Amino acid sequence: MSKKHRAFLKWAGGKYSLSNVIAKMLPQGECLIEPFVGAGSIFLNTDYPSYILNDINQDLINIYKILQLKPDAFIQDAKSLFSSENNQSEVYYQFRKEFNESDDSYFRSLVFLYMNRHGYNGLCRYNKSGGYNVPFGQYKRLYFPEAELNFFAEKAQQATFVCEDYRQTFNRAKAGDVIYCDPPYVPLSKTANFTSYSGNGFGLDEQADLANAAEEVSSKKSVVVLISNHDTIWTRKIYEHAVKTKSIQVARTISTKGHKREKVAELLALYK
Repeated sequence: MSKKHRAFLKWAGGKYSLSNVIAKMLPQGECLIEPFVGAGSIFLNTDYPSYILNDINQDLINIYKILQLKPDAFIQDAKSLFSSENNQSEVYYQFRKEFNESDDSYFRSLVFLYMNRHGYNGLCRYNKSGGYNVPFGQYKRLYFPEAELNFFAEKAQQATFVCEDYRQTFNRAKAGDVIYCDPPYVPLSKTANFTSYSGNGFGLDEQADLANAAEEVSSKKSVVVLISNHDTIWTRKIYEHAVKTKSIQVARTISTKGHKREKVAELLALYK
């Protein structure tokens, strides 16, 4: 694909900057399966006949399904929330309150996009009770990602969206399919652990199980699996059975102070 496409969501750990590197490591296949789709940068910057895109975050999958089914109405309704009147802390916190009290998937999807673009530093975070708790971002200039929404909606016609455990998504794979995994990363320090993205933790046991799942599906079903994570002694150990690993330096995309955004090593582990 000649032109790179950005996701319509701001996303901590998004793979836009790495999409070319990752796409080159992924072989051709009938279907690309992503058990941790996140903002979808790999989906948007690859060219497979079909996709199965999963995430444990129900709000994320809801917005994708709505964009797939009624993009024009959703984009028009979402755009109306992006105004100077709504770019105020009082309005933001009222929307957040209504979002947390609502079970209407369409309303939640609209406000999810609004909060993603108005909230602090592109974070997506929930408390232990499942309430969205990202503070107001105080941006002077706001961007409504209309072109990105339209592109996503168009490409979503090739995709099946699911919200389930990653093991269930692995079970969907058939011979010749390709799986790309972008799980919550192993923390680089004891204070850096971040597991409240969906209200469900993804700890070291899950990291090791994901490596086991990749090894199993690649050997039993002839499915190629690529996993990305921080390059640490521990990830090197759990991915020791990968047929190929590649380490690259990547700039952090989320930091409280922009001038302190240092590069960190990321590891790509390939199973086939």
